[in-house]
Amino acid sequence: MSLAAPPQDPHAPRFRVRPPANWMNDPNGPFRWRGRHHLFYQHNPDAPVHANVHWGHASSPDLAHWEHHPIALAPTPGGPDEAGCWSGCVVDDGGVPTAVYTGVDRDHSGLGMICLARAADPDDPALTEWTALPTPVVTGPPADLDVVMFRDPFVFRHDGRRRALVGAGHADGTPSVLLYDCDDLTDWRFAGVLLDGRDPAAAAAFGGRATGWECPQLYATRGGEWVLVVSLWDGDPWTTGYLTGRLDRDLRFSARAGGLLDHGRDFYAPAVLQEPDRALMWGWSWEARDQGEADWAGVLTAPRVVDVHPDGALRVAPAPELHRLHAAEPFVTAPGRAALPTAYDLTVGARGHTTVSLLRSSSGAELTVRLDPDGGTVTLDRAGWSRKEAETPAPVVVRVPPEEELTVRVLADGSLYELFVGDRAMVTERVYHRPDDIRELRVSSGAAVTGWELVPPTRG
Repeated sequence: MSLAAPPQDPHAPRFRVRPPANWMNDPNGPFRWRGRHHLFYQHNPDAPVHANVHWGHASSPDLAHWEHHPIALAPTPGGPDEAGCWSGCVVDDGGVPTAVYTGVDRDHSGLGMICLARAADPDDPALTEWTALPTPVVTGPPADLDVVMFRDPFVFRHDGRRRALVGAGHADGTPSVLLYDCDDLTDWRFAGVLLDGRDPAAAAAFGGRATGWECPQLYATRGGEWVLVVSLWDGDPWTTGYLTGRLDRDLRFSARAGGLLDHGRDFYAPAVLQEPDRALMWGWSWEARDQGEADWAGVLTAPRVVDVHPDGALRVAPAPELHRLHAAEPFVTAPGRAALPTAYDLTVGARGHTTVSLLRSSSGAELTVRLDPDGGTVTLDRAGWSRKEAETPAPVVVRVPPEEELTVRVLADGSLYELFVGDRAMVTERVYHRPDDIRELRVSSGAAVTGWELVPPTRG
């Protein structure tokens, strides 16, 4: 089934990965195999609520067409994942795609185990069948670390050997990333703490927002720098952060810069695919409305190419393959007014103060993006679309180095809005349109504007 089928719910994104119905959360195990990109994700196949966690599965030949596959991983009665198949990754283990994931058994006390599952037929490009190994490779954290949160393995290569990270939180409230040697995927050996919340760069970047670091991801850039991404669990609100720096031969991570990965309220648990010439990232965008309001919940963001600027800040941009979703002709090429489709890709470049209006309510409230190139700020104002009664959400202000021209790109798809401020910052937000809201683009004169409606891509 194509992911671009018209949704029953007008808030449902059409061009992002999500199951046809029911619950989705963390992306898991992005993987390239036999010419296809595979994405797995936490999924409740029975209801649009966070429970009964399986691994859903979709794949694509081009990052534009996505097809659903049968559920990849399901809890095993009486097994180490009986209470859920939680986050992890997928790796090529000697020619066999292998899922490395968090299993939770019936008697767990909040700590996960590290489990493996292997593709039943490595020659199947769709990887539709998986077989879980009955015994976990790690049954819990090292006993002497006083760890109270342990989950989300991520396997990577360094100096020709395979290593793994596991997200952790300690009883004293310190978050950390644990390091394992797992060159043989069935034989894991604890190798120390890669980094914890007492690191000065981490403390400065994250401000003590978390008691645990979930879903750690580590990847190398083309320039040889390494990026560590963590999800800041138990913060208010939940959010994500990154650190850039060096990974020494002794596996010491020396951070030099960092910050929030996404400045919006609706982005979490990103997963990274290290490709030979780039790194791709997907995140989970949860519902900002009550559970059960629709027969589906949760969506994955557009794929994002991530790298590092010379100053250590994250470099991020939508994957270029997304141009395959563009209509044959743009719907707008100049400032002024234009009707907005329900899904579009809009770029605005400004050399002076510019206001972009994307949505207008019957009361006159507007969803706006304000660009200030001289001040180096982009402000998203969505005060007219509060999530709770008597709540007026504060504007999101993103700061970047001042430039002569400031560019913002907006990917909108149903209720999902993804803003890219130049190639330096991201803002992911969910905005639920009311029946009398008007989707209309208004842009101040003097700006450069190009907008494309998103349409199902033509195979070819």
